[in-house]
Order: sequence, then structure tokens, then C-alpha cells
Amino acid sequence: MTTLTRDEIERQREFNYRRTPERRVRTIEEARAFVEEMGFCHFWPIKGVEMPSLFHAIAGRMRPVPDEHSDPDGAKCWGWKDHALDKKWWYYGKLLRRRATLVSLAELPYFYALSENYGALDDYLQEYADGRMTAEAKAVYEALLEHGPLDTVRLRREARMSAQSAKSRFDRTLVELQVGLKVLPVGVAEAGAWRYAFLYELLPRWFPDVPEQARGIGRGEAQQHLLLRHLHNVVAATPAQVARLFGWTTVEVERAAARLEEAREIERGMRVEGLRGQQMIIAAAWMRN
Repeated sequence: MTTLTRDEIERQREFNYRRTPERRVRTIEEARAFVEEMGFCHFWPIKGVEMPSLFHAIAGRMRPVPDEHSDPDGAKCWGWKDHALDKKWWYYGKLLRRRATLVSLAELPYFYALSENYGALDDYLQEYADGRMTAEAKAVYEALLEHGPLDTVRLRREARMSAQSAKSRFDRTLVELQVGLKVLPVGVAEAGAWRYAFLYELLPRWFPDVPEQARGIGRGEAQQHLLLRHLHNVVAATPAQVARLFGWTTVEVERAAARLEEAREIERGMRVEGLRGQQMIIAAAWMRN
């Protein structure tokens, strides 16, 4: 049975997340490689969520997110993300914990396999008929379906949500559609008061191969794959932490973990002094650096 200390886990995370001066991300090419290496990560660090972030990898250390636009680490993070939006290097959008997430194209089909989508552009009609899609989400989706990529200013207008009173509903709707892997930002336009607005497009049109790649992936397989990838990054996590991150039930997490344990990929029920709860730990995690 593996024995790890909290210090060993933290040191491995520092290495994995590139939170060291030697391994910090220095170029946009290294940022792209970091996302591919992690599989998925948050854009900014999220309080209370154990997960790598692009910002900390650029900073080469753990530090607060800056308020100043002139901060060099923050400027790189924003600038590289904007530059990459139309390059199709990765998926970028509100996903895990409803926060900005980067997902490599190799991992995106596994997330898509866990969504409510089947890949056809008119799938949304059945979701709406079943009461699983709001009227606002339907209006936004159909505006993109009809007109193609739209900046947020025009998208609000086409979805008939331009009124100031509708702004919060529009923002919530955009998040829901991103979490559901239906739409995503694909560029930046000089629109609105700040002359900066995301362009949005339908995910199946932007990444047309993803639905077909996801078609043969079962829910259990997708969960096992993503759980294993996550544990490779974070080293240790409790079932409750994983359930909150991915939006799965604890039963689903336990089922996926049991199968990975049978395959000797992970160990379960581990106690680590200084960490709460029984941990799932990646096998031989401490050997990676």
C-alpha cells in the first residue's frame, strides 16, 4: 500500500502544475503544451478547488490573481488566451465549476460524451421539449444557429435580450450553454462599451469531429478516463471533491474509482495526515519528478 505525506503531495503538485521558477510557462507555445500535458485546467486558480491553472503555470508560483491589467503574468494569460481563441488549439469556456476552463482536444470528446448532446445541431429541440432547456437558452442557441458566430452585443440583440434588465439572465444563459458544451467563445470583437467582446459559436460547428469521436465513449469509460487524468495532475483527491468538480454523483465517482483500483491505476481509502477525508491516490505518483 502506498504511503504519501502531505508535503510529498504538495511538492508533486508544484511540479505538475509548473508552479516552480524552473518549470514556469514562458511562451505561448509552452502554454499550449501545458494544456495538452494537463488535459484540462482552470484559466485562473479557483479558491477551494484543487486543480492546475494556466495563470499559476505562467507565474511559476502560487500567487493571487492580480487586479491590475498591467500585471505581466495576468497580461500574458489574457493575451495568449485571446490569441488562441480562433486557432482551435484547445477548448476554452465556462465548464468545470462553471469557471473558465481549458481542455485539450484529446480530452474534449470524453467531456462531450458526458453531456446531454448527441452531435446534431437540432438536438436542442428535444431538450427544450423535455423542459431541460430554458426559453432564453433556446433563443441564444437559435440566434447562433441562424447567424453563425456573433459577438455578445449582437447576440443579445438577436436573442431579444438587449434590455439592461435581461443582462443577468443572458449571462446565466451563456454559462449554462457553455457548461452544456453547446456554445463556446471563438474570438474577440471590438464591440460594446469596452470595445472588447467575445464571439460565440456552436460547439458542434466549431469542432465538428468531436461529436463523432465521443459517440463510441460510454459514460462509465469517460468518467474513468477523466478521473484518472485528474488524479495524475492533483495526485490525491476525495470522492466528494471529484464529484463537486465534475458535477457527478458520489456513486458515479466511487464506481469509476473502483474500476481504476481493480486495474491498479489508483489506490482508494488512503489517509494522509493534514488532508481531510479518505483520499484516492494515483499509483506511483511520487515518481514523476
